[in-house]
Amino acid sequence: MTKILAITNQKGGVGKTTTTVNLAASLAAAKQRVLLIDLDPQGNATMGSGIDKAGLAATVYDVLLGQKVIREARVTADAGKYDVLPANRELAGAEIELVDIEHRETRLKKALEVVHSDYDYVLIDCPPALNLLTLNGLCAAQSVMIPMQCEYYALEGLSDLVNTIRKVRTHLNPELEIEGLLRTMFDPRNTLAQQVSEQLQQHFGEKVYRTVIPRNVRLAEAPSYGIPALYHDSQSKGTLAYLALAGELLNNASRTATETI
Repeated sequence: MTKILAITNQKGGVGKTTTTVNLAASLAAAKQRVLLIDLDPQGNATMGSGIDKAGLAATVYDVLLGQKVIREARVTADAGKYDVLPANRELAGAEIELVDIEHRETRLKKALEVVHSDYDYVLIDCPPALNLLTLNGLCAAQSVMIPMQCEYYALEGLSDLVNTIRKVRTHLNPELEIEGLLRTMFDPRNTLAQQVSEQLQQHFGEKVYRTVIPRNVRLAEAPSYGIPALYHDSQSKGTLAYLALAGELLNNASRTATETI
């Protein structure tokens, strides 16, 4: 069964796109069939996957407006061995154009139904805002991964995001649940980071991933080369952390499947 995961946080600069790209590459390295959907008009996940966003024949914009299907618009990220439904600045206009379209919040969900059998994992990189693009991601997903830094303001933003997810679940996508909270850019020497991390574990328990993503120069460098960190430095702490996160996801999925049986 295909796992559709929205990676989102209304707060910017928390490692959301870094997580989407490197998790996609790590899952692909584990022989999973992966589709990365870039729903951010900045197109950073597209560029971080080694795809020139300026030279695209079709993007997620065309899919949302019904002008293309996903199989026509997707491209393969040779650097990461996964498929990408890319984005560029054209996507910024989609929100305005979608307003008058029927079922505007579920356009992506409908488009994905055709390619379910093509993939084991679909990762959706949502923009750092609650808009129609993010709503499309949340309506298409089965669950949400929330990357966050362990700092004071992150806790306040997390409360707002959890409320948003509840509203989407109530009104638009009753199957949506929080897959987990991912601690990113973590510095164990920072006392506040350790305190916030402990608060998260106390409050959310098993919803907090065991894997912690450290601050890491190689993770920051990799996008400038247009490759995931796994293919920039396979032994860096950041790379190993995302490989561990992929393993945690796969183990959780295997355990869930066993419990269902």
